[in-house]
Amino acid sequence: MYTLGDVPRRNATIFEDKVALVFEGARVTYRQLDDRVNRLANALIGVGCTKGDRLTILSENTHKYIEVYFAAAKAGMSVTPLNFRLSDKELVHIVNDSEARVFIAGDGYEARSLGLKNELQNIKSWVTLDNRYDGYLYYEDLLKEAPAPDPLVQVDEDEMAILMYTGGTTGLPKGVMLSHRNLLTSAYGFIIACSFTRHDTECFVLPLFHISLWPALCVLMVGGTVVIIRRPELEEIVRLIQDEKCTHINLVPTILGWMLNLPNLDEFDLSSLRLITYAGSPIAPEVLKNAIVKFGNIFAQAYGLTEAAPFVSYLREEEHVLGGPKAKLLTSAGKEGPHGEARVFDANDAPVKPGEIGEIVSRGKHVMMGYWNNPELTRETLKGGWLHTGDVGTVDEKGYIYLLDRKADMIVTGGENVYPKETEDVLYEHPSVQECAVVSAPDDRWGERVQATVVLKAGYVADEEELIDHCKKKLAGYKCPKAIEFWGELPKTPVGKILRRDVKRHYWKDKDKSIG
Repeated sequence: MYTLGDVPRRNATIFEDKVALVFEGARVTYRQLDDRVNRLANALIGVGCTKGDRLTILSENTHKYIEVYFAAAKAGMSVTPLNFRLSDKELVHIVNDSEARVFIAGDGYEARSLGLKNELQNIKSWVTLDNRYDGYLYYEDLLKEAPAPDPLVQVDEDEMAILMYTGGTTGLPKGVMLSHRNLLTSAYGFIIACSFTRHDTECFVLPLFHISLWPALCVLMVGGTVVIIRRPELEEIVRLIQDEKCTHINLVPTILGWMLNLPNLDEFDLSSLRLITYAGSPIAPEVLKNAIVKFGNIFAQAYGLTEAAPFVSYLREEEHVLGGPKAKLLTSAGKEGPHGEARVFDANDAPVKPGEIGEIVSRGKHVMMGYWNNPELTRETLKGGWLHTGDVGTVDEKGYIYLLDRKADMIVTGGENVYPKETEDVLYEHPSVQECAVVSAPDDRWGERVQATVVLKAGYVADEEELIDHCKKKLAGYKCPKAIEFWGELPKTPVGKILRRDVKRHYWKDKDKSIG
């Protein structure tokens, strides 16, 4: 049996005084990490928490966030991390739906959590991570006063470790139940695929409230060091890679694109990087090619989702080839990981033939326990023992999976199906395009049309006609944008993924119903 709590427990003995976590000047060894985790676990038990309870945390990245995950595991509790960019209504829904008993607020979020107090039904204890605040317990005081011995609560690997809420295209966020086994199975798959060892130093930039926490968990499991950045500020990222000699970083395509356009990028020594993984959303081939030219052949792609904790498939570094017959693989999401299965199924849940389009599915011990308090959606999503991802894709003769788009994002115009990513990829090939989103928009003749929203690179110019003509040279006419708007920026998730649904909402806001 192995749980999240075993990571600091065992590594305190194996790696002792090696640095586990680095954050804004703080350097925490594995022995110190386990001591702090034990004290926090005992403090949670001391304020009345029992096995099976949940706590919730609202904070930006900090090394204490990692401690909270591990301490909850040692106390037999689970963590519900909160996306600080959600509305108050969404936060209240998540906290009440999860039935959390402890609310932890990070630096700058104390006042906001206080404003939610009267609407939260089950919270018994309020804790601040970084600052003393009236009516709250202070994190460091709790650690100082709590006993140091490991609480040794018996926790099974099939018990829930994280209740992580994920937003859909409609409705309130839904809770994904992830067990210790789910998380660690996925992590073992990544450790194998990425060849993580104790010699690795992770530059962690994506939010710890997101399933993108996986690189931090993997590197800590093997005894490496995790350098945590509060928020993804580009110059701070490249400075820490240089100063801490980081060997790995996981990025979303948006941040990777920003890095490529950082004016003073060449002033930093990033030669310590041996691997850059990208995930979170499909990447435009043109962006990826530019990144390989800039950084070398050190890129790998991870495809997954929260419900898979998150690992589904992987495209290795040696499969990132710029020229020749293998260049097509740059548009692939790779093959199934070493920890589970991945297929593409048709509407009857039978495997598609190579080249046919279907839904990507996954099976294995990494797949979620189910949706919290939603057995009907759980049965629908896990029918036949396979996780139905909602992602549309195809597969080739060698088993490489190609992600086309989300089912919900498909545009039906004039009876033809258009997958936005295909159109976006062509727009990204234009030298003036920094970012773009292709969505459906209402159209009196066709019902819906292909609408593009574009952000231009600084100092570059292009107009609607030029970009539409560019697309017509490479795409069937029905796949080309019928209209293009130019925006200063596009709405994004906290991990930098472009929010197509928010762009789409802009065009359908005066309609009673949006199509698709």
